[in-house]
Amino acid sequence: MRIGVEVGGTFTDLVFEQDGRLGVVKVPSTPSEPDRGALNAIDRSGVDLTDLQDLVHGSTVATNAILERKGARLCLLVTSGTRDVLFLQRHNRRRIYDLHYAKPEPLVRRADTFEIRERIAADGSVVVALDEQAALTTIDKHIAQGGYDAIAICFLNSYVNPKHEETVATMLRARLPDLPITCSADVNREFREYERMSTTVLSAYVQPVVSTYLDRFVEALNERGYRGSFSIMQSNGGRIPAQAMSKNAISALFSGPAAGVVGAIAAARASGYSDLITLDMGGTSTDVCLVENGKPTLTGMVEIDGLPVKTSVIDMVTVGAGGGSIVWVDDGDMLRVGPQSAGADPGPAGYGRGGVLPTITDAHLVRGTLQADALLGGEMHADLAAARTSFATLAAQLGLSIEAVADSAIRVAEANIVRAIQRISTERGRDPRLYALVPFGGAGPMVAARLAQELGINTVITPANAGVLSAYGLLVSDYVHFETLTRRLTVTEQGLQDIRHTIADMSTKVQQGLAQFGLTAQARLDVVLEMRYVGQAFEIPVALPSDKAMAAHISASELITAFEDAHQRVFEFGHSAGGQCEVVSFRVSAAIPAAALPALSAPPASSVPITQVDILEHGEPQVCMRQKRGALQSFDGPALVEDFTSTLFVPAGWHAQLDAADNLILRKGD
Repeated sequence: MRIGVEVGGTFTDLVFEQDGRLGVVKVPSTPSEPDRGALNAIDRSGVDLTDLQDLVHGSTVATNAILERKGARLCLLVTSGTRDVLFLQRHNRRRIYDLHYAKPEPLVRRADTFEIRERIAADGSVVVALDEQAALTTIDKHIAQGGYDAIAICFLNSYVNPKHEETVATMLRARLPDLPITCSADVNREFREYERMSTTVLSAYVQPVVSTYLDRFVEALNERGYRGSFSIMQSNGGRIPAQAMSKNAISALFSGPAAGVVGAIAAARASGYSDLITLDMGGTSTDVCLVENGKPTLTGMVEIDGLPVKTSVIDMVTVGAGGGSIVWVDDGDMLRVGPQSAGADPGPAGYGRGGVLPTITDAHLVRGTLQADALLGGEMHADLAAARTSFATLAAQLGLSIEAVADSAIRVAEANIVRAIQRISTERGRDPRLYALVPFGGAGPMVAARLAQELGINTVITPANAGVLSAYGLLVSDYVHFETLTRRLTVTEQGLQDIRHTIADMSTKVQQGLAQFGLTAQARLDVVLEMRYVGQAFEIPVALPSDKAMAAHISASELITAFEDAHQRVFEFGHSAGGQCEVVSFRVSAAIPAAALPALSAPPASSVPITQVDILEHGEPQVCMRQKRGALQSFDGPALVEDFTSTLFVPAGWHAQLDAADNLILRKGD
């Protein structure tokens, strides 16, 4: 028996496997106590935890702690002379025409940043020896008396030589054994001091929050008799045993969205598709990701609340266009959607929990593409009158009918999502027409076909119970351990030996990282090199083919060719100088595949009557067929197809076919 439970902004989703069959549960999230929502889902499943062997968890705890500024009270130890790195940041401005622009506020105050006399050079040599006595004085005089919840240490160039960080961390643990200590060398071994320091501070900031959450969750599981393994989803799309979070909590920052991508890949693979654009439209936001050959692209850095996070993350673009996103009118009387969300509390007006502001979910209820008795398979009944009332003020302000405003709001949300998909495809040299769109989340299947039509995509793959696909992705995710390292090496025959040795050493480390948690099965190695032409300011990722991932199989010519192909793809109309190129950073991972899992499916519904409903869609009133998933194997739109966790809208001009993997394949007609 296995369980995957994912806590989202509006709903908490659970998928469990028992005797080779899958069951699904969907309950409202509890934002004030996210673990309560997860436990409610487990209790609702009826699974006996004493028989459970594996539980995988993903949540937004770390994300929310940063966005809501509810993390630990921190102090930061830095090299003398670098106290202001977090405040100086970078010269660039996120909004160049905003006269009132202010840089993002760091998570640690300047008064809580302490300088330690030491200095490591860029080659790892010691320029100034660590002044241990002065460090002890700082610890005893300032830190021990400061009332801090956590400590971050980020010394200059410690990614090359972490000895001074380790020494100070040992001193701190001797003096303050109860405080969590985060060293930059344990979080990220790459260069660029501001980004590395920001990542270290973010990790330290969420560490007590994540640890407290996991401790409380584990205690509740133990009280229910659970004795199996417990793992956490990482932002890179792989899981790791929960105890690994003790050093690097930031690795779980985007665990929920990452799990959804993994689940979408598994569902599409069952139907024979590997080049995908995934579309996760949940209650709060929409995440899109491009997948090639069954693998999502990983990026080495993202931002959250304007602060850089330098860690391996599935490369996604997020827009505030979820089911709970609030519809509003700006000062120029233009209709807008998000990024503010009604969330789980109070939620959309139609949920009847006190919400009064119009949301995208309310818009679907008003125009009929979501029926009031369709939520959670009929277990939850929406309040259509409340949904209509929520749009009354906007309708009066714009001089339109309530139905027209609701329909327009959905079209605005669709335009925002189209723009997000273009950012991960056309803006990066990829033609979206060559990919299949995989929608999931409770709201994704309702808009997928129209998005595909706008982008010229002809195939949409909709899994059964798409509303819980992220929880399914938790169960099919591999165990993954990552290592990163900055080491500048020119790609020549002479430099090739150092490149090979570095990859070999890191390959050994990542496998040892899994072994320390008892994961000793044969691991798959993946290697990504951050490369650039000598003299360039920034690098691009170059993934080595799986058969070339081991160091002994790499040749200089293959590396150069792979880099030039990647460079040409990113900078199609830019220069491809043909000059010397170099490896700047190494990213190596070891992955142990999860055990096989059946595909998500919906129960047969051939006995459920097919009815007709009136809808308004893209400004046109239509009579739409309404059916349960599985009632028909093949049909044309317009149609609403419902299962327990989501509603699929098939527009006119589209054909739907249920395949052997229980995926509904939508194709655009001529």
